[in-house]
Amino acid sequence: MPVKIAISLLLISFILITGCSSTSSSVRYNKPKEKKEEANRTPRFTSEDNFKSDTLNYKAPVPDSEVSEFDELPEEINSINKEEFIEEYRTTVSSGAPLSFREKLLLEVIKYIDAPYKYGGNTDKGIDCSAFTKHILSAFSVDLPRTAKEQFAAGASVDENELKFGDLVFFDTSKRSYPGHVGIYLGNREFVHSSRTLGVTISSLDEDYYKKRFIGARRFPLSR
Repeated sequence: MPVKIAISLLLISFILITGCSSTSSSVRYNKPKEKKEEANRTPRFTSEDNFKSDTLNYKAPVPDSEVSEFDELPEEINSINKEEFIEEYRTTVSSGAPLSFREKLLLEVIKYIDAPYKYGGNTDKGIDCSAFTKHILSAFSVDLPRTAKEQFAAGASVDENELKFGDLVFFDTSKRSYPGHVGIYLGNREFVHSSRTLGVTISSLDEDYYKKRFIGARRFPLSR
């Protein structure tokens, strides 16, 4: 009798042990054994070189406010006193005397003095260089093309030493277009234009920035 009891106890112990094991549980309930989540997932960049490559090839979009015909911003250091300039021609108009061609053109210019620069803009609320020249010369029956490049291709070529009031002066300021910038010559080595930094202003051809970028001038038959 004691031997039978001992054998029975051993059988019961074996059944309990095997019945509670994870393997037995998976088989009994037809439930596949869950795999532990891998501690280390595959990184987005497989190596430092790949990371550098992806980073260097990324190009962030350029905000509209930073787009212009200037690859390098001009340093305006020699602009004339615009307040004095405007007051001089206000006095001329108030005198009641007939206006010369020069005075008429400058009065058109004054309408835009200090208008902010805006790439693609064409109003006194924001205007770029070629829209400015187009607006001014349209008052004298000249229908200019819209861009500086197209304006440079029109009109008669003028040597720098033979510049006259009303000629258009052009500058190489952008890799996107040749030329990239245009203004109107006023005499005394000065020209009026829509500048990226100052808006519509008057600058000198002898300023370093414009002197080294000047590429030529064009003359159009202005009605006077």
